[in-house]
Order: sequence, then C-alpha cells, then structure tokens
Amino acid sequence: MQVMSEGSAAGGGLRERKKRATRAALTEAAVRLAAEHGAEKVTVEAISAAAGVSVRTFFNYFDTRDDVFVLVGAETGARVRQALLAAPASLSPLQALHDAMAAELAEAEQQHELWRLHGEVLRAAPHLLVRSLGAHLADETELAEALTERIRSGPGGGPPDPAASHEERRKELDLYPRLLAAVAVTAVRVSVDHWCARQEERAFREVFQEVFALLAAGLPAPPA
Repeated sequence: MQVMSEGSAAGGGLRERKKRATRAALTEAAVRLAAEHGAEKVTVEAISAAAGVSVRTFFNYFDTRDDVFVLVGAETGARVRQALLAAPASLSPLQALHDAMAAELAEAEQQHELWRLHGEVLRAAPHLLVRSLGAHLADETELAEALTERIRSGPGGGPPDPAASHEERRKELDLYPRLLAAVAVTAVRVSVDHWCARQEERAFREVFQEVFALLAAGLPAPPA
C-alpha cells in the first residue's frame, strides 16, 4: 500500500511520531519538487532543505535518492501488518485487515493531492515506476505472509524464513492469503480513486467502509 501519511497520529510514543513526521515531510518535499522540476533534477540536498532537515537525516530514512519516491508506504505497510497480527482472534481475517488499514487511512482526505502528484511523478519517470511496482508487489507478499501467520495456529504458522528469496516466499503462500492480500490492496486503490472522482458526494471513510462491506457480503450484484 502506497500511503503517504504519518499514519495514526495517536499511535506510538513521541519519538515514533516525530520519526513518522520527518519521513512524511521528506516524502512530501521530494514529490512536490519532482512534480515541479522532474524527478531526475531533484537532489537529496534540495529535498532535505525543503523538508527542513540535514542530508544526514535524509539518509537515516532512505538509502538512495530514488527510495524516497519508491518506498513511500514501507512503514505504513509494517504498521498494518503489526495491527493485523495484534487484532483480536475473534475477528475474521477480512475484518482484521479492514480495521488495520482503516487506522492508516484516517488522513486519506488530506493526502489525495499528494497521491495525485506522486502518480504523475512515477508516470514521468519509468525507472521509478518499475521500482514502485516491485515495491508494491513485495508489500503485498508481506501482507499475505502476515495473513498466513494470523490464520495458522499450528506448525508453520510463524514468520517466513528471512533467508528465503522473494520468489521462494511467494511460492510458499497458500491461495487464500494471497488472494485476500491482493483484494484488500485493490480495495484501497479503488476506494481512493472512486472518492477522488466524487469528493463532493461522500466522505472517503464512507466509500472505504462500503467497499469492504461489499467484499464481506461476497460482492452481491446491485439492484437493477
């Protein structure tokens, strides 16, 4: 999930909230500069200055300049997985995933302009788009692994082998967690796209809730 926000503002301690705010500021500065000048012309120095931090601080969060455009949802994805695994056992996998994602999308209505600009930046820079798609697929795989860990209660229900390659880990996944992870990620994208096109009609939260309600109901056909 490529969500550009600080996540749930109430979550974590003061230090964690400051780290989220710094990462979000760097991402926003990079996207806005790239939207104006082109990603290839934006330097780490310019991004850091626009975000009000040092170059050293930038590299505390990102290994390379391109990572700031590609790994925008890395921490968000990790928090979703943590919340999913910590959710009450009485919740279905779909409901637990809905709740975990909803907490991270609380600021969606304030982020849509930045999402739009980010999309424009990626489309104008094919190498960044390819890397972003790869990061998106890896995030989806990790979400499916977290679902597997939640669903299984016996042997094999622990975390994946850290030494395994991405492809090996994907091959180990069962169909249900892979499908649920892919459907949930798509549901978020559709919710955002639909709401952005009809902002004057409904709040984003209402659209998001309806999308997951339709999934929970088995996608019944609408009335004629």
